[in-house]
Amino acid sequence: MPTPPPTSVPLSILDLAPITAGSTPADALRNTRELAQLADRSGYTRYWLAEHHNMTGIASAATAVVIGHVAGATQRIRVGAGGIMLPNHAPLVIAEQFGTLESLFPGRIDLGLGRAPGTDQLTARALRRNRMGSDDSFPQDVIELQSYFRPVQPNQAVQAVPGAGLPVPIWLLGSSLYSAELAAHLGLPFAFASHFAPRFLDRAIELYRSRFQPSEALDRPYVAVAANAIAADSDAEAQHLMGSLRLRFAAMARGVRGQLPPPEAFVETDWTAAELAFADESLACSAVGAPTTVRSQLQALIAQTGADELILTAQIFEHAARLKSFALVADAWGLAGTAS
Repeated sequence: MPTPPPTSVPLSILDLAPITAGSTPADALRNTRELAQLADRSGYTRYWLAEHHNMTGIASAATAVVIGHVAGATQRIRVGAGGIMLPNHAPLVIAEQFGTLESLFPGRIDLGLGRAPGTDQLTARALRRNRMGSDDSFPQDVIELQSYFRPVQPNQAVQAVPGAGLPVPIWLLGSSLYSAELAAHLGLPFAFASHFAPRFLDRAIELYRSRFQPSEALDRPYVAVAANAIAADSDAEAQHLMGSLRLRFAAMARGVRGQLPPPEAFVETDWTAAELAFADESLACSAVGAPTTVRSQLQALIAQTGADELILTAQIFEHAARLKSFALVADAWGLAGTAS
């Protein structure tokens, strides 16, 4: 089958470093390394990892450490956070971490920021990031973080070393209108988490674009849209692989979290109509099927949103199937590179 002509919108990857049932965090991190190397070869633009805590199914809690692991195993691809949950951290600490990463891997590091804790409230307290104002301090924390990457000013008392003067792009991430409006106000690129919370996708993008103010970082709006993408040799096989993610989200409707289950564990009759509806509404922004099916569904998402970039995630139980899925998508999209 000939490779299709390239599609102009770039593709990137969001990796939650899933820990599958019966495996370990070490297994998940080895899988992340291997997937990142495939993404590097295949022509994906960036590879992001997400901060979560106290979740037995996600291995990327020490996000900056995993970014260094991935960047050191790849050559070309941008690597970053999608994202760092800033309420958990002092801005100076994040500036130093990402200044270090940028010093080690110049021109390849991204810093995406979210305002949620990425965990439950008990764990958030255990992180010992006790701040007055909580979410209300997020805009001030973002501005403070930006200041640490600017060149050092005369008599500046606190500096990020390394960090000061380094070109680390900052993104704002969100699943609501709040971060969209803040990204517009600060003139920053914006990524919407529609892979699990698509409800406000269109409204957030419209708000961001309509209120965008050019800045030193960006002269026009730039929107990345996240989507689940699972490709296989046939539509039926891909839908089967999707069972792991449907099961995970149906369980979340019961307040249950855990390791990623195998797809055959999903039995639709085990779940109420409300639980299934929660899973399907959460995962509505998904492209699932044979490569041509996935390509068509992703193109429809671009037509709907005008996305400047798509960030794809795929929680697939079998690592080999996950690697194959991203390779098939790269080929179907006509990315420059080879997945072999």
